[in-house]
Amino acid sequence: MHALPLVLSTLAALATAPSLLTFLSSNGHVRTNYAGARIPCPLGLLIPAAAVLALVPLGLIAGLFDEPEALGVAGLFLVFGVCVLGLADDAYAGQSRGWRGHGADVLRGGFNTGVLKAAGTLGLALAWSAVTQPDTARFLLAAAVIVLATNVFNLLDLRPGRSVKAFVLLGAALTIGAGDTEPLLDLGLWCGPIVVAGLADVRERGMLGDTGSNVVGVVAGLWLVLVLDTTGLAIALALLVLITVYGELRSINALVEGTPGLSHLDSLGRPHRV
Repeated sequence: MHALPLVLSTLAALATAPSLLTFLSSNGHVRTNYAGARIPCPLGLLIPAAAVLALVPLGLIAGLFDEPEALGVAGLFLVFGVCVLGLADDAYAGQSRGWRGHGADVLRGGFNTGVLKAAGTLGLALAWSAVTQPDTARFLLAAAVIVLATNVFNLLDLRPGRSVKAFVLLGAALTIGAGDTEPLLDLGLWCGPIVVAGLADVRERGMLGDTGSNVVGVVAGLWLVLVLDTTGLAIALALLVLITVYGELRSINALVEGTPGLSHLDSLGRPHRV
C-alpha cells in the first residue's frame, strides 16, 4: 500500500506527458535552450499535475479503507507552494539572474519574481519545519537545507537532464547509505513524476523551467531532511552553501563540462549533435 503513491503518480505522469507537451507547444509556451532549439516549457508542470491526478484514487483508497499512509502526502503544501512560485518566475521573470541580480532589482524599487520565490520558499520551508521537526536545531537546519537545495537544483538546470540526474544520484546515495526505502516511498508522489519529466527533459522534448527545477530541488531537500540526523544535516547545509557561493561567483556549468567523468555523465541521454 505504501508504494501506491509512487506507482500511481508515475503512471499519471507517463499518461499526461504527451498531452502536456503538445499543449505547451501549440499555445506558444516555448523557450530557446542552450543549443538554440525552441522547446516546450515549463515541462515541470507535469510533476504537480501527475501528483494531483494520482491523489484522486489515493484519496478514495485512504478514505474508504482507512489507509491514510496510502496518500503519500509528505511535504504536500511545501512542494505545491514552491511549484507555484517557480511557475510565477517562469511566467514573469525579468532579465536579472542570480541573487545579486535579483537584489539589485529590489534595491531599485522593482518587483522581482526571483526575490518572491526566494522569500516564499523560505517561508514555506520554515512553516513545514516548524510543524515537523522536534527541536530548534533541526528546525533551523531543515529549513535552511530545503531552501538551499531548491536553489542549487535550479542552478544545476542549465543543461537538459542535469537537475534530475543529480536528484536520482542523491536519492540513490541516501537510500543505499541509510539502507531504507521508507523516505523514497514517503516522497513517492513526487519521485515518479520527477523521473518521467527528467526523461523528456534529457531528450530535449521539453524544458523543466523553474517550475520543474525548483520542485526537484525542494523534494531533494525533503529527502535529505527525512534521512539525515542533525550532524548529517549540518554537513549537507555546509556543502549546499559552498555550491551556492560557487554558483554565484563562478560557473557550475563550466565546472561540469570541464571535468572528465562529470561531463560524460552530464551528456548521457541527450540527442547527438554533429
